[in-house]
Amino acid sequence: MIHDSTRWDSSPWPATLAGRRVLITGAARGIGAALAARLHGRGARVALAGLEPDLLATVAADCGSAPWWTCDVTDRGRVEEVVNSAVRELGGLDVVVANAGVAAQMPIIGGDPSVLEQSLRVNVLGVYNTLRAAGPHISHERGYALAVASLAAAVQAPLLGAYSASKAAVEAMGNTLRSELKPWGAKAGVAYFAELDTDMTHRGFGTEAAAALTGARSSTSFISKVTPLKVGIDALERGIARRSRRVVAPWWVGGVLPVRMLAQPVVDRAVQRDLRRILELARKEQVELTTPQPDSAR
Repeated sequence: MIHDSTRWDSSPWPATLAGRRVLITGAARGIGAALAARLHGRGARVALAGLEPDLLATVAADCGSAPWWTCDVTDRGRVEEVVNSAVRELGGLDVVVANAGVAAQMPIIGGDPSVLEQSLRVNVLGVYNTLRAAGPHISHERGYALAVASLAAAVQAPLLGAYSASKAAVEAMGNTLRSELKPWGAKAGVAYFAELDTDMTHRGFGTEAAAALTGARSSTSFISKVTPLKVGIDALERGIARRSRRVVAPWWVGGVLPVRMLAQPVVDRAVQRDLRRILELARKEQVELTTPQPDSAR
């Protein structure tokens, strides 16, 4: 396990992020790229991993020539290589953000089974591989692991079966890791976001069926509204500074989590309008994952 004498203010946020050594997966775009820029701006030393080298290089350049690696998180050996390289480049590791993930709509009946299979590989095994490899290096009293889940882990909606199942597993792993890290003084958190304004939201659910579902529930639920990405990045900055158990965005997600069993039947009722037609439409649509995956992830 990696230890050093570097310390920082342990007071509540805004605690300094300066000097913290952070590895972020899924850093080529969206949440990962924006978080890397924010943490770099706060003085953290960031290392980046993702699938799209051109985009990664641009993000890294904007983060003071941060080290970066292409990495398929479903490849356990490659993840270990990247984590070990990041530890060498940064001189240790304080924070890992397991952010890499994919999404696509999938009705349970009549949907494309490969969407579920690939979602589990990337979102579940990829997060596991990341936490497993980084865990020994953050197992110190200043260490922190953040697993990026979703509100969909707690409350499920039609078309999100594959995504929800994978993010529920991410939540479970994050909660388990929190307990397992405690003897070393390290902490773990789980991030829960509603729909943020990212490529994943637009590309993963920018379909005719998803638009119809959103329109059907928009008159009865503010949950359908897309939240600016900055709101999520602000929450992540606070959460990483505090090493929080939970990171939520927008604010109301924090109120939904404790009453998820009550929220679920409300959502079930809210989405019923025209749902039969929407599901039939979804079964006919050809969908792609938000980020094209290499052959090893298929």
